[in-house]
Amino acid sequence: MAEKSGKAGYVDTASAVGGIKSWTIDYTVDSLETTDFADGGTKSFVTGCTGWSGTFEGYKDGTVQTIGTSSITLKLYEDATYYWTGTAYITGIHASTANDGIASVNYDYQGTGAVTVPLG
Repeated sequence: MAEKSGKAGYVDTASAVGGIKSWTIDYTVDSLETTDFADGGTKSFVTGCTGWSGTFEGYKDGTVQTIGTSSITLKLYEDATYYWTGTAYITGIHASTANDGIASVNYDYQGTGAVTVPLG
């Protein structure tokens, strides 16, 4: 498979979020230890629950997202075709500015329920 350029990515929370320049997603599964005496000193594990969370950040361009009051349908686009999607809560907003810079805003989110992973 060929590599993709991130230049066509964007974030959608019911409409495209203006000014966003990057996003991350951490999709994880709990590792539950099941080691007992029969394992002879070698740890053993089974998988538990999955979860997902991450951030998106960019320049302040338009309305700031609402924190934690209600869930959103979050779509994280790699390009026009491939995107991660699921229900999430905005759990943190970090705004900053400097006299020689551009106002920026970073968001933390926590997924709830399943996430759909792009297949390409």
